[in-house]
Amino acid sequence: MPDTTTHDLDRAIGFTIPAQNARGRMVRLGPVLDSILAVHAYPPAIEALLAEALTLTALVGATLKDVNGQLTLQTQSEQGVVRLLVCDYRGGEIRGYVQFDADRLAEAPADPTLFALFGQGYLAITFDLAASGERYQGIVPLDGDRLADAVQSYFTQSEQIPTQVRVGFAKRDGLCVAGGLLLQHLPEGEDGRERLHTKLDHPEWEHVAALGATMGADELADPALPLETLLWRLFNEEDEVRVLASTGLSRGCRCDMDHIRSVLAKFPEEERLAMADENGVIGVDCAFCSITFPIKVAELAD
Repeated sequence: MPDTTTHDLDRAIGFTIPAQNARGRMVRLGPVLDSILAVHAYPPAIEALLAEALTLTALVGATLKDVNGQLTLQTQSEQGVVRLLVCDYRGGEIRGYVQFDADRLAEAPADPTLFALFGQGYLAITFDLAASGERYQGIVPLDGDRLADAVQSYFTQSEQIPTQVRVGFAKRDGLCVAGGLLLQHLPEGEDGRERLHTKLDHPEWEHVAALGATMGADELADPALPLETLLWRLFNEEDEVRVLASTGLSRGCRCDMDHIRSVLAKFPEEERLAMADENGVIGVDCAFCSITFPIKVAELAD
């Protein structure tokens, strides 16, 4: 394992550019990303896809003002190589997994396009707000070259917020590192009021988007470059850039043995016995952390 003591990893920062009516987020994932990918041992193409999805989940999730709220990113596809991709964010914790057809993936190019992986696919982004109990969901086609293009389209089309998204992923000395940049134009103030009247060709936004487009994927995925340094590189000529509080990112899996037992206990005894193996143990799989939890049927006795 390489020395990461001086590296900027596993955190997100927010920022605003008041004079340009813009806000943004930057994230960098390292050991957290590595730990998630390691338990799945996916082929390179799927590993890169999940790394991008987790980075996007952290980027969008970090915009939640509800600290107990949850952001879920999920794909839907029609006869695609990737059957299901799910990632979520809650309180700085991220997790994710992919279900795919290994035989069809073997027939795809080494660096498959988004269409090659998903075919006619869709991206669903869901916000669950714990404080109000409200849920918001938007669905957009999986168009473009990258998953980031679909997330960008979600904000532009569904939220009416001009948005730019950039993501970089690399393996350095055996460590998986990914970084992301999200820029948004909020002409009616930092809360983005009156979104339906937003103009996509506003000169302020064109200026910010042009600067954001200069950010390279290699810079985003370089752990030796602090996120604040990248911000300075992009916007050092602006009159003011306000850097918001940093958010630490961690691997999250909410498996709870007591909860699993309570769910299984609701099944009739004969169904519980049918689920169990010859040793009287029910194996409950968690797709997120790739762990099977053994539950003895005897522990579930009424």
